[in-house]
This record gives sequence, C-alpha cells and structure tokens, in this order.
Amino acid sequence: MACGGARRSARGLLAPALACTMLAGPLHAATPAPIDQIRNVVVIFAENRSFDNLYNGFPGADTFAGQPPARFAQRDRDGSIMRELPPVWGGLTGRGVPDAVTQAMSAHLPNQPFRVDDPHGFNVPLSTLTHDLWHRFYENQMQINGGRNDMFVAWADSGAMPMSYWDGSAMRMWQVARKYTMADHFFMGAFGGSFLNHQWLACACAPYYPQADTSPAHPVISVVDAGGRALVVAPNSPRSALEGVPKFVRDGNLTPDFHAVNTMQPAYQPSGNPAATGQDARFADPTVATTLPPQTEATIGDRLSERGITWAWYAGAWQDVLDHGNHYPAPDFQYHHQPYNYYLNYAPGTQARQAHLLDGGLAGAGFIDAIDHGSLPQVAFYKPQGNLNEHSGYADIQSGDRHIADLIEHLEKSPQWPHMLVIVTYDENGGLWDHVAPPAGDRWGPGSRIPAIIVSPFARRGYVDHTVQDTTSILKFLTERFHLRPLDGLTVRDRAIQAATGHPLGDLTGALNLPSTGK
Repeated sequence: MACGGARRSARGLLAPALACTMLAGPLHAATPAPIDQIRNVVVIFAENRSFDNLYNGFPGADTFAGQPPARFAQRDRDGSIMRELPPVWGGLTGRGVPDAVTQAMSAHLPNQPFRVDDPHGFNVPLSTLTHDLWHRFYENQMQINGGRNDMFVAWADSGAMPMSYWDGSAMRMWQVARKYTMADHFFMGAFGGSFLNHQWLACACAPYYPQADTSPAHPVISVVDAGGRALVVAPNSPRSALEGVPKFVRDGNLTPDFHAVNTMQPAYQPSGNPAATGQDARFADPTVATTLPPQTEATIGDRLSERGITWAWYAGAWQDVLDHGNHYPAPDFQYHHQPYNYYLNYAPGTQARQAHLLDGGLAGAGFIDAIDHGSLPQVAFYKPQGNLNEHSGYADIQSGDRHIADLIEHLEKSPQWPHMLVIVTYDENGGLWDHVAPPAGDRWGPGSRIPAIIVSPFARRGYVDHTVQDTTSILKFLTERFHLRPLDGLTVRDRAIQAATGHPLGDLTGALNLPSTGK
C-alpha cells in the first residue's frame, strides 16, 4: 500500500517518511473481533457549545464547579488581570426577545464565569436566543493562550459572553449522558469555527485554495504574526477589552499559505453564493472571493466507499432548501455545515452525490424514517437544520436538546439498535470558554473542549471517559472498525497526541464494554 500524502507533504504538513511510519503503526493493525459487533455507526453533529457551557457540574466529570472563581480570571490584551468583565456588547439576548438582557444590564460582572439562567441573576431560560460570539481559527488560538484559557474575553467580539454557562441538568441530553457514557476530555478537531470543523469530520484536513493570491480570494487572506498563530492587531484597535471589540489588520478566511480556515462557501448549490449570470444554476459563482474551488483531498467517505461500506451524510432541510431556498428562522439552513458539498467527488450529477448526500428532511423527518425502518447505512452522519442545532445567536439550546433526545429515543427503538454506536457531539465551542487546556497537537488543532456522549447497547452505563480524544477520534474509530486506509490528517494528529500526552489519540472504545467473544 502506498504511503500517500504527497500533496499535503508539498505544503509542509507531513514528511513522506513520517507518513509511512505512521501507516505501519496502530491505526493499521488488525482489528480485534469484538469491535466487529458494532455494525452501524451514527454521528449526530450539533453546534457551538463548550463542555463547561452546558455540562458544568456533571457528576464525575472534570468541570470548574466548586473551584475558586479567581482561578479563572480573564486577562486583558496587555496580559493584566481585568478588574471586571466588559459588558456583553449589544446585549446578552437579541432584539425581539421578551425581557431582553441589555448591554447596560450586563455591565460590571465579576471577572469569573457567570450563569446565564441563574434565578438570582439574569434568569434566562434554555429556550432563549442569546448573543452569538466569534468562533474563528486565529482567535480561538489567541483565546486559549498556550493552554491557559485566560484570554477568551480579550479576543472576543461579545464582551463577557464567552464566560457564560448554563445549568445543563435540566436538559434531556444530560439524562442521556448519565445513562450512557460522557467523554469529558473530548476536544474540537480544529481551532476555530464550524466550517473548518465540519471539514475536519470529513477529511481531517484544512481545505486549500490554489494560487489564492492571484485569485478572487486574495482579499480574504489573513495577516498573521511571525509565529503563524495570531492575527496582527490593527493600530486603531481598543487597547483594553473593557473599551471595545479588537480590530485586526485583516482577519480573513484563508491562511497566508492559502488554506481555508474560516467560512468559505461551496462551489455547488446549496451555497451562500448564487450562480453567476448564465452559469449552470447548480454551481456557485467562482469569481466571488468566498467561493472555494472544488476540493480533491481524500475524505472518510471516500475511504468507506473503497471498502464497500455504505454511508451517508443526512442534512436536515437539504431538499427543502434546494427546492424553495432558505428561510429564517426555520429551517435556517447553513451551507458551510455540509462538508461533502465542497468536494469534486460529490459534484452535481455524480452518482456519489446521489448515493451519499441525502435529505434529512424538515426537522429530521427523513433521517427519523430511516432510523425507524432500520434502513440506515453502516455509517450515518446527521446534521440538524439551523434552528435545531443549538448555535448561539440563531438557535436556542432547548429546541436542539429536545430534537437530539428524540432522535436517541428513535435510535434505541430501531431494528438496527442492537449493533449500533451513536456519537452525539458538537462541531466546536462557539467561542465559549472552557477551563480544560487542549493537548498540544498539530498546526490545525485540537481546539477547545466540547461535549461528546457515547450511546450504544455496548456503552458503559453511568460512566465518564477521561481519555483524551477529539473529532478526529470518530475517524479513528471508523478506520479501525472498517479496516480503512488512514487519512493523512488522522495519522498526523494521532502522532501529535501521542507526543503530547504519552498516549495515542483515543478512539472511542474506552466508552465501550464489548464482549470478548461472539458477534
């Protein structure tokens, strides 16, 4: 078998010799028989919540509950401890929200985490739309600040909002996590936002825009410092987080070496960029700066297809948006949450697109129908439509929580349930603070800690798995279970985590209790 990775090596990400070494390692070892008892894998990918934001105080988990608040004081842009948190710029809750919490009402908060739904404080219920936050590639690294997690407010556009959290014990998924396994050291695969983290779930890679400096995309190339992990601050930026939102010379969508790390639009519809006049309506205008050229990197879907493993990406409201266009507040479809729509292998008109990019239906009706009829493929990814994904700013927590808990109930009753593994996790932290430092990894991540719940007849009951894992762990499990060729990015990440922690990247199996015999 070829070692692969030549194209990525040309960009300085992985030396060919290292790729060969890793492919000969644990990822390519013979799979033990017990794992074969899992015949169906379901990944439910929600949006933009850190672990501490929803699961502070979860029994047995690593949370900040009961610890001295002073331990988590945030630093200003000059490195000093802030005397207080800034207001939530623009208000904690959006316009049109009954009993809105205004900017003035959020002023002078102590420099520590604050509970949004505290009945003696803001008393905001889980059904409320709250302020959205920056969740971008460079800002996330600047906020993590070498693992200290003490500059989330300094490099945010929302003032105090990164330090907010909820009493998640009222959520239905809290009870699901109590029943099965909660992974409490699970991190987002890549720094930053939804676009890159969806790509990470598909390919463990940062997409690439060839010759971006001479293309329509040249205005969206970021200006970063010599270390390559931080943006260059503009001369007119407020010096203190208490004075306003930071400004940068150019906070773009591409790195200086042309990798796409913040939101770019797919070249195929549905896309945030319409077709050009006279262009095939199935495509997006390639002359728009944010249209990413079709990608050719190998994906986990490609690897599954190589082995004849059935799989699909179920997108909530996919067909409705194709037929009728997008609508807010429902379904509020997010184009950049559909990673396979960026790839040449799944272009309009291809058989692969028809086979693997499936309509999840409005409110997941199509996905639920497949669950109930026992017709899910061997690997199924499900992306809820926007108003059900829990993303700050345009979705509330309660609606998404109920939707995902309902899905779990259907899955538990599915004919395929006896041999199923379900992973419920989030794409990224949404700019929200978490107190646990991510392990040192590679150039792309891992980023901040996020919730991950393992649901299965084989899952340990009432268990908290402390294994260090990230979004890439899902790909690692699929690779091991179905005997796939490892993706280059998975190989790099596994080696980086081994170097940082002394242990290989977790593969979800720490959550499982698989009998040693039988299938």
